[in-house]
Amino acid sequence: QVHLVETGGGLVQAGGSLRLSCAASGNIVSIGSMGWHRQAPGKQRELVAGISRGGSTNYADSVKGRFTITRDNAKNTMYLEMRSLKPEDTAVYYCNMWQYTRSYWGQGTQVTVSS
Repeated sequence: QVHLVETGGGLVQAGGSLRLSCAASGNIVSIGSMGWHRQAPGKQRELVAGISRGGSTNYADSVKGRFTITRDNAKNTMYLEMRSLKPEDTAVYYCNMWQYTRSYWGQGTQVTVSS
């Protein structure tokens, strides 16, 4: 089994910054692509940013230029640096990873941006 734990969420004022971390543990053999998703109340979960094992990245249009996704393969950890946060970024943020054909999710961390 693989476990993902997100940390770093919290309450921040608009314009502020937060850094989320996602640490993978357990039966880690070779982590493939990873990503951050978010779900706001009453909305569907959406992809925020993704990163391949080799470091290629993709972002939702709404966060381009403000969020940066990185990963440390040696530590089985992924990060999301969030800057210039807006109230509409408020959501529960989930990390996701693929190992071969299986997908794993963390429990989520709340990010709240006040106006």
